[in-house]
Amino acid sequence: MNICIFEDEKYIDFFPLTLSRPVFELRTGTMTIKEKICRLFYSEKTFLATRPYLKDVFKEGIKKISFDVPIGHTLFINGRVIPDESLKNSISPEGEEKLFFAKKTLIGAWVKNGKEFWEKLKEGRIEDYKKEEITARTVEYPWDLINYNGEEIKKEFKLFGSNVRTQKNVAMIGKRNIFIGEGTIIMPGTVIDVEDGPVIIDNETRVMSNTFLKGPLYIGKSCLIKAGSRIYGSTSIGDVCKVGGEVTETIFQGYSNKQHEGFIGHSYIGEWVNIGADTNNSDLKNNYKEVKVYINNKPVNTGLTFVGTFIGDHAKTAINTMLNTGTVIGFSTNIFGEGFPPKFTPSFSWGGKRRFSIYKLEDAINTAKIVMQRRSISMTDAY
Repeated sequence: MNICIFEDEKYIDFFPLTLSRPVFELRTGTMTIKEKICRLFYSEKTFLATRPYLKDVFKEGIKKISFDVPIGHTLFINGRVIPDESLKNSISPEGEEKLFFAKKTLIGAWVKNGKEFWEKLKEGRIEDYKKEEITARTVEYPWDLINYNGEEIKKEFKLFGSNVRTQKNVAMIGKRNIFIGEGTIIMPGTVIDVEDGPVIIDNETRVMSNTFLKGPLYIGKSCLIKAGSRIYGSTSIGDVCKVGGEVTETIFQGYSNKQHEGFIGHSYIGEWVNIGADTNNSDLKNNYKEVKVYINNKPVNTGLTFVGTFIGDHAKTAINTMLNTGTVIGFSTNIFGEGFPPKFTPSFSWGGKRRFSIYKLEDAINTAKIVMQRRSISMTDAY
């Protein structure tokens, strides 16, 4: 059986995070949506259907995955689905061809010819297929990933298992729902609180002294948690990040830095982001009303009172930057200067409250190359 994870037209509602990756490469819990689907629906080879310009970037170095939709029997799964056992039981890859919907969203499809179905789906010609209504969890906007994050960490803790190696002068509060990866070092004076959920610290990570970690929390591989950090529950930090200051209910995609004091909460931070010292974001309005976020330069009511900031890849904030509730910062944008910048800043912008100019593409590429080389990663032609 072939598995094909696909993007639908809703990927644009996750900009700027999905400008540089498929929606199924976004993270919630301890892994990406793609990794969750592949783990639940095992197949010898997985196929991915995404935008053409992303294929060459993400196919490099990936085994057992193809970006060409297969011809034979195929189970399609929407890349915005947060999969669970209930979904696996609802989508049956057997019998007659069938489409599975949750309200108006196509969750999955079991078809005899994947390539033929994919072409029909893109053209909107799927009315002849039998349809079945199911229940499924999906993400509609970036803040949904944050809302699922804590429960996903709790659910996925069993994949790691409890591994509490004796740590000298480290205080542990609550039951021992702690995983400490191979090669990870936790310095004296650290406090790990698992009363509300597990703490997972993956391989080769270093936690410096006098840090407070509260679960549910996931810290990825090869990270550095700076001395005196306070990292609260429902936070996921992807691989190769450096994090300090205060963080709560936030997702770091990976390869990003927030090394200094300052608060980031209820936010999603892309890759290769640098957050300057004493950058703070608001995640609650003074009037306690629901927060609106600009998606594709249009305001969307989140229905939530706690919403932080959403920062695209390669963006940077200067020291003492202030970010308003629900701020969106585009891909490769530089924010600096006094006062609050606009709540929506387009990609490749350079400036702050007073004015913005266009960040020249050549300059942006040169800076990105330097940043990536500092992590021993070379920018490919496809990137």
